[in-house]
Amino acid sequence: MALEGAERIDEFLNEAKVFFLATVDGDKPKNRPLGFHLLKDGKLYFGVGDFKDVYKQMVENPYVEIVALVETDFLRYYGKAVFEEDYAFGESIVAGNEFLQGIYNDETGYKLAIFHLEEATAEIRDITGKINESYEF
Repeated sequence: MALEGAERIDEFLNEAKVFFLATVDGDKPKNRPLGFHLLKDGKLYFGVGDFKDVYKQMVENPYVEIVALVETDFLRYYGKAVFEEDYAFGESIVAGNEFLQGIYNDETGYKLAIFHLEEATAEIRDITGKINESYEF
């Protein structure tokens, strides 16, 4: 992943605060808001609960799109979701976040599944749809 592009997307997501992850459930689109992302070693990571439908949808069809809006510009970041095979990464993220600890813990048995996008494109567009920035990962 190009560090410059990843840093720009991270900056955009930080400014947006909340963004949306689109998946497919069978033949129906599904969207949900997310807020967690992490830039580490030039890669953007995201997390979803492994007990949720979103996780099952992504396992079935890993092609997803993330959309965020900042004023009149919007980000489209789409590609193939690849989950980390070891839950240790997710557990380290949960350990540093009190809110997440209330959801992902030994009592609930829930795990935070961490993923990044491969075969990905990020586009920052203006409200007319014109692409102002584009990155390939």
